[in-house]
Amino acid sequence: MIRRPLRTLTVLIGAAAAVTAFASPVSAAASVLNEAAGPASVAAAQQKLGTSLGTAFAGSWLDTTTGDLMVGTTDASRSSHIRAAGAIPKVLRHSATDLKRIQSTLDNRTAGLPGSVAGWYVDVPSNDVVVSVVGGDPAGLAWATSAGVPVRVEHVKSAPRPLWSVIGGQGLYFSGGACSVGFNAYDDDDHYVITAGHCTELGGTVRGVGGTIGKVARSSFPGNDYGTVKVTQSDVSTPPRVDRYEDGSDVRIEGADVVGVGGRVCRSGITTHWHCGRVEALNQTVNYGNGNIVRGLTQTDACAEPGDSGGSFVSRPSSGSGTKLVQAQGMTSGGSGDCDEGGTTFFQPVKEVLDRYDLTLEKD
Repeated sequence: MIRRPLRTLTVLIGAAAAVTAFASPVSAAASVLNEAAGPASVAAAQQKLGTSLGTAFAGSWLDTTTGDLMVGTTDASRSSHIRAAGAIPKVLRHSATDLKRIQSTLDNRTAGLPGSVAGWYVDVPSNDVVVSVVGGDPAGLAWATSAGVPVRVEHVKSAPRPLWSVIGGQGLYFSGGACSVGFNAYDDDDHYVITAGHCTELGGTVRGVGGTIGKVARSSFPGNDYGTVKVTQSDVSTPPRVDRYEDGSDVRIEGADVVGVGGRVCRSGITTHWHCGRVEALNQTVNYGNGNIVRGLTQTDACAEPGDSGGSFVSRPSSGSGTKLVQAQGMTSGGSGDCDEGGTTFFQPVKEVLDRYDLTLEKD
C-alpha cells in the first residue's frame, strides 16, 4: 500500500469538503465482496442472500475473471438489496428452485439411461441445466431432449470413470501370484509402480486393488530385486503415499534419505500390513537358494511374510497427530521367520532402481 504524506491527505480532504458544499449528498456505495475475503466470508454472504431473496434467488457464484461475488435474482427490484450486501446483482430468468426442479426431473429418469450421457448439472452463471453427451451420440441427445424440461446439451469427448490410487503396501496382482506395491515414480510423461524384481519377473498385465494398472516394464532378479510396472490406465493415480492399514492414516513420501544402521524403519504389505523395526546391516548379500543371490540389500528386524514382497519400507513416522512425512527406503525382498514369532527381513534400496531406470520418486 502506498502511504501519502499527511500534508497531501489534508489537501485532499479539504477538496472533498469543498465539493460537498455544492453537490447533493449521496450514500457511499457498498464495497464488493471478493474471493480474497476468504471462503468463510463469501459463504456467509451467499447463505444470507439466498435466505433473504427467497424465491427470487437465482444462485450465486464468483466471477472467474475478477473474483467478485455475483448473485442472481429473478426480481430486478431486489438488485439494490444485493448491492447493499456487497455482491453484484444479475437478473436471470430461472430461480434456483426452478433449476433444482429441472435437475430433479432428470435424476428421476435414470432407467434406461444411455451410456453416452455423461451426466447433468446446474450451470449457475448461465442459469440453465446442462446435459453432457459423449460425442453427440443420437441416443444421448434424444434422452436429453425428451425429458420435457428445458436443458442445454454440451458435447464432451469422453465419459467419466472412477479414479483410484495405487498406494504403497497395497496389493499388486500378477498372473502367477500376489505381491505389494512399493513406491510410485515417473519419467517424463510416464508413471511407474516400483516393486520387487522377483514379482515383476512374472511379467504380463498387473492389477491393483481397483483394477488393471498396466504391464511389467522392466525387471531385475537375481543380482538385484527390483522391477517396474508402467501405468497405462487413465483412471489410475499414483500419489506419494503408503498404507498403514489399522495403524493409522497413510504416510506421505517426502524424500529418499537413507536410514543408517540402528535407525527405525517400518514396512507395509498386503499380508501382514504395517510393522516396524530397526536397520541391522547395509549392503548385504543374500542367498535365496537355487542360484538366486541378491546383493546390496538392507537387513532389518521388521517381520514380513509371503505376499508382502515388493511392499514399502520407509523411515518410521513421528508420533502425534498431523500429516506424517517419511523417507522412502526400499521394497521388501525376502527374509526368514514370521510376524507371530518375529524374523529377519531384507529390502532392496529404492535409490538403486531410481538411478538405474532414471526415474523420479513421487514425493509430497
